Amino acid sequence: MTGSDVSHTPARPAPTAPAAPSFRLAYVPGVTPSKWVGIWKERLPDVPLELLQVEAAEVAGLLRERKADAGFVRLPVDRTDLSAIPLYIETTVVVVPKDHALAAADELGVEDLADEILLHPQDDTLDWERPPGRPAFERPATTADAIELVAAGIGLLAVPQSLARLHHRKDLTYRTLNGTPQSQVALSWPEEATTDLVEDFIGIVRGRTVNSSRGRRPDEKAQKAAAAAKQGQKQGQKQGQRQGGQKQGQKPQGAGGRRKAAGGAAPKSGRSGKPRRRS
Repeated sequence: MTGSDVSHTPARPAPTAPAAPSFRLAYVPGVTPSKWVGIWKERLPDVPLELLQVEAAEVAGLLRERKADAGFVRLPVDRTDLSAIPLYIETTVVVVPKDHALAAADELGVEDLADEILLHPQDDTLDWERPPGRPAFERPATTADAIELVAAGIGLLAVPQSLARLHHRKDLTYRTLNGTPQSQVALSWPEEATTDLVEDFIGIVRGRTVNSSRGRRPDEKAQKAAAAAKQGQKQGQKQGQRQGGQKQGQKPQGAGGRRKAAGGAAPKSGRSGKPRRRS
């Protein structure tokens, strides 16, 4: 047999192990997910949670492309193929220079901005019909750019309080602004990708306990069912022992008393005849 006649069987590739489960959570600027992340690590320590900070305008696309399992968004969001659970409403504030006249007030209303230039960034999260005050010559591209313009004395900026804190500067301050739209934060995820891990995170965000029947993984449900079956088995054993104990506790005939005569008549005493008359 020549070398050319020898056939070689190609080696089969080794089977690849399934990827370990993980959870990707997106969040928009200003939202702080640390509280929920901490609970996740306590309840699901074997499932890594990856945080993805994205701009507000990009988070919906990230969810639709399945690049994140769930995300904290600001409403409104297109719910054609996304589910959303509203969580909380943010306070609206106006960012002003520290030496501005409006900084002397504790709270402001839209009428206080009538003569002010109010910047309206293109990534604005407030659903304005028409922002109060006077419009700027052009709209800043981002909230961060608008903050720089406020510091330069170009105008003022109305934002959710969380964004004012995020972009804090020593030369700027903010005051509560009444009579304006408010931003609402929600948890969103692809409607067709409501996985067990998504349900777990929904349960955490909604404050469900670890023993809640909703938002739990199938293995936990199976453990609960097995525990219930075991408890039922124990109760059945105890009931059988009680019934057996009752049978064993019955006294045999002749023990602890005299045997009754047939027909239920009382047994005869050792004496017979009439009683003796006393003299």
